[in-house]
Amino acid sequence: MTTPTLETKYVFSITARIGDVVTAGETGIGVRRIIPIIGGEVTGAISGKVLPFGADFQTIRPNELIDLEAKYAFETDDGAVVYVENKGMRFGPVELLQKLKRGEAVDPKLIYFRTVPRFETGHEKYRWLMEHIFVGSAARHADRVVIDVHQVV
Repeated sequence: MTTPTLETKYVFSITARIGDVVTAGETGIGVRRIIPIIGGEVTGAISGKVLPFGADFQTIRPNELIDLEAKYAFETDDGAVVYVENKGMRFGPVELLQKLKRGEAVDPKLIYFRTVPRFETGHEKYRWLMEHIFVGSAARHADRVVIDVHQVV
C-alpha cells in the first residue's frame, strides 16, 4: 500500500490591508515586528471582508529569514465569522527584503512567502475549513498582503 498523493486546489484569496509597522527591537532571536491588520477582503469560493483587528507578529532572524504568525478574522458575505491563525515564512535576497521593509515594490515571484492558515468557525456552512489542511502562497505589498489559499486534497 502506498500513501495518498498530495494535491492542492485553489479555494480563495485573502487581501489583508496593513497598518504601520511597530518594532519591539532586537530580542535575542531577531527583530520583533508587529504589523496591524486593518481590513481587507476575501474573494473566490468564499467572499467577505477582513475585519479591522488582528496583527502579524514577525521575527526577522539575523539571516533575514522572517517567521510570521498572523491572527485575525474575516466575515463572509452571509454573516459567518471565521478566525484565522496563519503561520509562515518569507525569505529572499537581502536587498529585496530590505526594499519590502521600506515599502518599495518587489516582484512577488522573487520572494519565497508561504503560509499554513488554520481556520475556526461555529458556522455550519464553513465547518469544512476546520476539516482540511490549507497552504498559502503570499505576496507582500506596501499596504497589503495577498494570500492565495489552497486546500490540500
